[in-house]
Amino acid sequence: MNTSPLHALRLNPGDDLYKALDSFTRERNIAAAAILTCVGSLQRTSIRLAGRKTGTCFEQKMEILALSGTLSNDGCHAHITMADGDGKTIGGHLLNESLVHTTAEIVIIEVAGTRFRRQLDESTGFRELIIDPAD
Repeated sequence: MNTSPLHALRLNPGDDLYKALDSFTRERNIAAAAILTCVGSLQRTSIRLAGRKTGTCFEQKMEILALSGTLSNDGCHAHITMADGDGKTIGGHLLNESLVHTTAEIVIIEVAGTRFRRQLDESTGFRELIIDPAD
């Protein structure tokens, strides 16, 4: 039976959300995974907004409403949606320096029989997802 393992992790205040996801997959040599869910809050958020080439930093407490992405030991790609104290939402491509405020509770599922890797795509200028069968 080919099952896909689930992983759960909890981040603490001050932890970098993106770096923690990247370290988690590299340390466990995870070839392909997806984020199932994440709840928590951030005290500082760094994201790249749609159509922009550089990141934007928000120095305020935000609730994590959604986090989705593809993860592998060759790189992670995640998007986040957050709400501020007035309930206004914003989201974008998650970057380093997004720091946990109180907690981030994350559930990840491995994609059995698959290997994700990233390769520079000249047309986009980004390292894009390549999906291969696992070796």
